[in-house]
Amino acid sequence: MPPSEVDSPPFEGFIGSCSRMKELFRYIRKIANSSATVLLLGETGTGKELVAKSVHDLSPRATGPFVRVNCGALSESLLESELFGHVKGAFTNAIENRTGRFEAAHGGTIFLDEINSVSTAMQIKLLRVLQEQEFERVGDSHTVSVDCRIIAATNRDLAELVETDGFREDLYYRLNVLPIYVPPLRERREDIPELVRFFVERYAIENGRIISSVSLDALNFLKAYSWPGNVRELQNYIERAIVLADGEELNAELLPQQVRGEAPIRLGRVEKSELQSLCAELVSRGLSEVAEEGSYHEAVMGIVEKEVILQVLRRCQGTQTKTATKLGINRNTLHKKIDDYGLQDEAR
Repeated sequence: MPPSEVDSPPFEGFIGSCSRMKELFRYIRKIANSSATVLLLGETGTGKELVAKSVHDLSPRATGPFVRVNCGALSESLLESELFGHVKGAFTNAIENRTGRFEAAHGGTIFLDEINSVSTAMQIKLLRVLQEQEFERVGDSHTVSVDCRIIAATNRDLAELVETDGFREDLYYRLNVLPIYVPPLRERREDIPELVRFFVERYAIENGRIISSVSLDALNFLKAYSWPGNVRELQNYIERAIVLADGEELNAELLPQQVRGEAPIRLGRVEKSELQSLCAELVSRGLSEVAEEGSYHEAVMGIVEKEVILQVLRRCQGTQTKTATKLGINRNTLHKKIDDYGLQDEAR
């Protein structure tokens, strides 16, 4: 296979040409031909389902079904019936037999999204399917055998959950055969202009608008923002800007305040225990000095903001990108506040 093809997106709709994404594309093509279980790791909104679909489409199972299940959207009882099916009379409202998603995925691929949200009891049942490729429908004693590739996805660190008994160790190792890390948007900022062009064209057509350009200021803000919601957040903001645009240019005024670096720090993103400790420390320290600095309220808020930034900087080991993401502010805004509060020695 020519290098250019290996480095190109696996299929239409997958946007990215930076080195991180090219590495991802190469890895997808390398593992697609196997039947080994895949574990997708990455934050919400990074495109894990697109990766799962790519693996399926490039595999020998491409002609078979691709079945998606959002494990986090269903209760334990509903999830069991959804995955394994049930027989008539198995429970209230079970008025007929129902085929589960594993059976529906026979000969193809099943994608288990948000696998980290599955209960311990359900994890045991999933482990059996992974080990033996068989299960029983709810309310039935007949064993059903299936042949499907399993791709799971998580936005949490499963290894960390294993350590805190939030996830079974044996299931983790069964899932973690071929791990794929899907990078967040802040780690591939070079792709933002390409993504913006793609979404502008898409939503301009969908909304019957003519958008011929994106202003330089708007693009710079988009490239500097920390993107806690990743590609999905970018997609939503571009769609909103297209709908609100009066002319043919997408300008900075059409972007949300937080993208332009004008929104205040969202203290809700900081751990409650950390904030409580901070407030106690400020009270014990005393705030008599603020009387000479003008407005008492403004001075107190300034001290709190400085302390919050300091604590989160230390928690993130001085990494400004991580700190900005946790605080929910633009990295440029964080950089300015670091200068204003004299926190340069804590930042890197």
